Order: sequence, then structure tokens, then C-alpha cells
Amino acid sequence: MSAVESKKKCKSIHIDDSDPGIPTDLLSVPLHYRDDIENILIPYGLILDRTEALATEIFNDCGNQPLICLCVLKGGYKFFADLTERIQNRNRTNGTKSLPMMLDFIRLKSYHNDKSVGEVQIIGGDDMSQITGK
Repeated sequence: MSAVESKKKCKSIHIDDSDPGIPTDLLSVPLHYRDDIENILIPYGLILDRTEALATEIFNDCGNQPLICLCVLKGGYKFFADLTERIQNRNRTNGTKSLPMMLDFIRLKSYHNDKSVGEVQIIGGDDMSQITGK
């Protein structure tokens, strides 16, 4: 699938900069956050639904090619875990196809104390040369 075809297929949700969000009294918000936030811009249920849809799209589009999943820690771990779990659920429940997966984790470092060092250092990852071009 070309990048143009992929872009046509991919649908997105647009949230305008002026959108005030959803008042917290209309949603289930943990008590320890209630005094700190006024509105929720993207509700958790919507994030879960979009993650589910993305997992289905990845599973369907990858054919039988192994899927290499690389998580950038620390910020991406929750989304990464949710997405890969949903892809693995497709592997368990789909009777006609299985998508092999390889998972790896890295951290990126570009600061020393509070100053940027001008380059990004990759920390971790077993052998990054194995995933070059994939």
C-alpha cells in the first residue's frame, strides 16, 4: 500500500484549538485529579476505541510479515502496552491468520542535567541494526 493510499484510508478525529473539552462532572475522573483539571479534551474511552481501531488496521495491513514494535520509554509505555495487547488479541481470536510480533524498548536522551547536548542518544534496544529499514 502506498503512502497516498494509506493516508486516504486513515481517518482522524480533529479537535479544534478552541474546543473547551468536556466538563469533569460529566465523566468519571479520579478524585486526586478533580481539583487540578476543569475539562477533559480527549476522554479515555475515545483513546481506547481509537487504539482498538488502530490495532485492527495494523493486524489487517501487515499480512504475514513480522511486526517489529519499538517502544520509546518512558512516555510511550502505556499506549504501547495497550496497542500491542490488542494486536495480540487479534492473534488469539483470528482463526485464519497470525501476525508474528517482536517487541523492543529504548530510551532517548538528549539532555545532561537541564541542558540540551544537541544530539539524541539511544539507550537500550538489543541490536538496532536488525530493525534498520523495517
